[in-house]
Amino acid sequence: MRVHLVDPAAYTPPYDRALASALARAGAEVSLITSAFTYGDVPDAPGVDVIEAFYRWAPARGRRFARLAQHGPDMLRYRIRPAHPADVVHFQWLPVQQVDGWLLPRRHPRLLTAHDVLPREPKPGQLKAQRRLYERMDAVVVHSEHGAARLRDELGLDPALVHVIRHGTLTGLDVPGEAPFAVPDRPVVLMFGLLRPYKGVDVLLEAWERANVDAELWIVGMPRMDVTAVHGRNVRTALRFVSAGELAGAFRAASLVVLPYREIDQSGVLFTALAFGKPMLLTNVGGFPEVAATGAAAIVAPGDPDALATELEALLGDPARLERMAAASRAAAEGEYGWDDIAQRTLALYASLRR
Repeated sequence: MRVHLVDPAAYTPPYDRALASALARAGAEVSLITSAFTYGDVPDAPGVDVIEAFYRWAPARGRRFARLAQHGPDMLRYRIRPAHPADVVHFQWLPVQQVDGWLLPRRHPRLLTAHDVLPREPKPGQLKAQRRLYERMDAVVVHSEHGAARLRDELGLDPALVHVIRHGTLTGLDVPGEAPFAVPDRPVVLMFGLLRPYKGVDVLLEAWERANVDAELWIVGMPRMDVTAVHGRNVRTALRFVSAGELAGAFRAASLVVLPYREIDQSGVLFTALAFGKPMLLTNVGGFPEVAATGAAAIVAPGDPDALATELEALLGDPARLERMAAASRAAAEGEYGWDDIAQRTLALYASLRR
């Protein structure tokens, strides 16, 4: 089967490369059609032909407007010529919902993966445009049952259009390197990623002050909010982008990864923690309960520092439980959140659309 994975803006390059490689291992002929200008050059994935067909020039200033100016012509160019050899066209991101539905290839089954199921703060008309775009697809892939329910219930999509295929672990991250801090001889609790208000760092800090634990809390990531209050007892912070080696070192050092989010559909940090086989403490939002159901995570109500503190004490006081959760995390990463399983499910969906 000849598959085109199309991500015009290269918004999800680790996912794109991992899925492309897994599909190739499963026997598909895969072309990853993307841009080189969002995250830099796109490395070749094993068994995958990488074609940089979008956004082929990027000025030093006005890059956003340059991308918008190129998007329509690039989509039309892809529709007219490069899409022809494909049996299936699978879009990973379409950034201009208002027009993208009119620029799609016509001769092939078309899929779109809804990495962000619905915008958190939609602009006027954006939800209607997103629904029209989804309805022009032959299938919409989401990563959780929660996401599928949102598309059915909030957007009113036909349930037959929506298919749940898990997001795989973020592979290739366990590289040599040192953690941002010296690793202590006591447990490390890690909160990692861009810091935004909805991620609940304030709730975690309040819970940390209440919890009676002999551990360090590491908060690592670039702020996108006021972080003057991000400090506390046995709290260490690296409020910046970190290198790949520092990321790997932080996750290797972690005894527990905590995601105290107020809202979310899914999280790349979660799939990073799965890749490292780490136990997690999650809140009951989005698709998080589905991951907790594997045994890899404990779960508490969002926005509740008392519940979070209680669970921190329980987990850090029970190393055997943490080890069982770590084993479940590794099993999930090799099972339904593993790329080989995801590739088989994706190819089965492709085959069903070609009948």
